[in-house]
Amino acid sequence: MNNQKNLDIGMLKHNAAMIRLGIIEATHAASSGHPGGSLSIADIMSYLYFYKMNVSPENPKDENRDRFVLSKGHAAPALYATLALKGYFPFETLKTLRQADSILQGHPDLKKIPGVDMTTGSLGQGISAACGMALAAKLDKKDYRVYCIVGDGESEEGEIWEAAMFAARYGLDNLCVILDWNGLQIDGPIADIVNPAPFDTKFESFGFNVLSIDAHDFSEIDAAFTAAENASGKPTVIIAQSVKGKGVSFMENQVKWHGSAPNAEQYAVAVEELKAQM
Repeated sequence: MNNQKNLDIGMLKHNAAMIRLGIIEATHAASSGHPGGSLSIADIMSYLYFYKMNVSPENPKDENRDRFVLSKGHAAPALYATLALKGYFPFETLKTLRQADSILQGHPDLKKIPGVDMTTGSLGQGISAACGMALAAKLDKKDYRVYCIVGDGESEEGEIWEAAMFAARYGLDNLCVILDWNGLQIDGPIADIVNPAPFDTKFESFGFNVLSIDAHDFSEIDAAFTAAENASGKPTVIIAQSVKGKGVSFMENQVKWHGSAPNAEQYAVAVEELKAQM
């Protein structure tokens, strides 16, 4: 838990732009990856790693650190860019994304990447691991918190709701789930595939404290995470309404950028836009 009193929104916006730049650098260099859903969570990643969470690249396995699980593991470029910016490994390493000899593969690997708390990729499973971490903290009488980002399309998986029942059953008030609601998945709008909404009443019925925010407004982000820390007796879900591809004009709200990398011309435009946001 972070004890800082002053929220430096300017710094968080700058770091979010840097994270987005890292996402573009990585996916362009790899000619593959998932920029859309990575860009949508960059503001929350900036807030968690540069304000809220108790983590340190100097001691990445500190048993008292807060934990982070990226359940939507295909958004790995966002996590990698955040960890690089935080100092877990050089920023230039992002350009090795998906290369055979790189530590940075298509999904996070806790055995190879410093700062990664859980290997993820098969959708639906990360939140179960996060529940286990939160329960372990309770059993060990530790005060660290566990944060887990889940995708809106991912929430079509039944395991998400099994984990939700588990979290409520064991009163995991040290668990905060962030639902990235950008409205798009690989096949199109989630409402046209297997619509899991409404999220608020559904999670409430599963025993969660439910908060809804604009995923790109740092004041709302801070208020929600502060409220989550103060919730007692049950887990919290923050429903973060986001824009897929946020920060790169031609990627915003475009489903094709779920899993497509920018070419050289698109890369140049994206970099110029992101540098203007710093």
